Amino acid sequence: MTIRKPQYEDLLAADQALGLGISKADIQAFTELLEEVSHDYAIVDALTPELPEVRYPRTPGHYPAPAENPYNAWYVKSEVKGRPGGQLEGLNLALKDNVMLAGVPMMAGASSLRGYTPDVDATLVTRLLDQGATILGKAQCEYFCVSGSSHTSAQGPVKNPWDEARSAGGSSSGCSALVSAGLVDAAIGTDQGGSVRIPAAYAGFVGMKPTHGVVPYTGVMPVEMTLDHAGVMSGDVRTNARVLEAIVGDDGLDPRQRRLPDSFDYLSQLEAGATGLRIAIIAEGFGWENSEEEVDAAVRAGAERLRSLGATVDQVSLPLHRKGHAIWTPIAIEGTANQLEGFNYGSNWKGLYVTSLMRAQQDWRANASDFPADVTSVLLAAHYFRGHYHGQYYAKAQNLVRRLKAAYEAVLADYDLLLMPTVPLKAPRLPDPGCGAREWVGRALEMNTNTAPFNATGLPAISVPCGMAQGLPVGMMLIGRDYTEATLYRAAAAYEAAFDWKTL
Repeated sequence: MTIRKPQYEDLLAADQALGLGISKADIQAFTELLEEVSHDYAIVDALTPELPEVRYPRTPGHYPAPAENPYNAWYVKSEVKGRPGGQLEGLNLALKDNVMLAGVPMMAGASSLRGYTPDVDATLVTRLLDQGATILGKAQCEYFCVSGSSHTSAQGPVKNPWDEARSAGGSSSGCSALVSAGLVDAAIGTDQGGSVRIPAAYAGFVGMKPTHGVVPYTGVMPVEMTLDHAGVMSGDVRTNARVLEAIVGDDGLDPRQRRLPDSFDYLSQLEAGATGLRIAIIAEGFGWENSEEEVDAAVRAGAERLRSLGATVDQVSLPLHRKGHAIWTPIAIEGTANQLEGFNYGSNWKGLYVTSLMRAQQDWRANASDFPADVTSVLLAAHYFRGHYHGQYYAKAQNLVRRLKAAYEAVLADYDLLLMPTVPLKAPRLPDPGCGAREWVGRALEMNTNTAPFNATGLPAISVPCGMAQGLPVGMMLIGRDYTEATLYRAAAAYEAAFDWKTL
């Protein structure tokens, strides 16, 4: 990129835009002064960028035809084989299409990113391949990862293998269908308001959102840095734990990672059983306005089954949980818009900047008329509330997160795990493409009242299928203290070993 020095006319326009009231004589002086600044920019431009090494060969792949893409779940298929002999050898994985795989197209569900090809591998991709996994390609995701349903991608809706007229959940929608249908052993999703766990509940598999920062987000397209989590989606608990263990830990490139444990062992407790676990059913996680009675009943029955396996199970009231989604909302709305308008990274951050993505996104406004109604609603809300209150409610919500997390931790001081429905409803029908904005947005954002608070607080949470309701899966969510993923896996594995959820 050649640095263009600012001209007199550029600074005249800047003065008018900023309202600085600079005299014409001083504008000429500033023009000359900024020539020196331009010289420093030119030096930076000429230096070689610092990017992580891409270690494993791959091809750009191909866009699968409908015959090899039955649920519209794949975006690009490109097989990348990892190191022979690694701990994940033999496992086939999909990546959500906001996870960067160098040399393979990525669009994050958005028409504005069509044609973008990353030049780096996400840290977690390198770690998967170092451990011998095979990556089969990129799975569809929702437009800029905003929707919790599976109808908003520019590539069309992703279908639920249990009922193709229903949502597979989002925004990790393609991963959901591929894991649910058994087309991959596991997938890497991302979760800002429930986007790993909502699909797990809708489509019947295990979805783990680990502690915030435990998996480096380097090389993953951000949505809101304080809410961003990468997680694992799989058909069984052991596979989930194996994959997570391979990708956790500090990479030196993601400042979200701080005070991490020295080591991670998610497998040794898998057969420890539920005896001795203390579980708190959170009363406020049930009975939402859109809760379905059969979903609440199935989750309560799941809690009783854990009791039958030797766990202590009590019901506890945690009133602030009912306000957790509200606390998350300003962070999600304003943070998402800030990332988009700041070309995905903004400033005041020490992490790896993927400048190729910033270039690809810089003209997003030219495609704004193509945005689906859920993305449009976020941008409108952010513009209004930031314009009137200048970020104060984003800031207040972030401050309130500490109170919210303390409320959960107060219960977790006496219990190992919290328990509630992952989502209040079964997988709903996909909306008609021609439906109005109200239905489109409602379907996209109706389900995350229980999941979103744990993005804001960063506490680890896992969705486990606990039974069926009217022929569709029901997800039970377990939540633990920071870095207690092993305990979550222990409880989930005990349930999985004792009960065939598909018959319950």
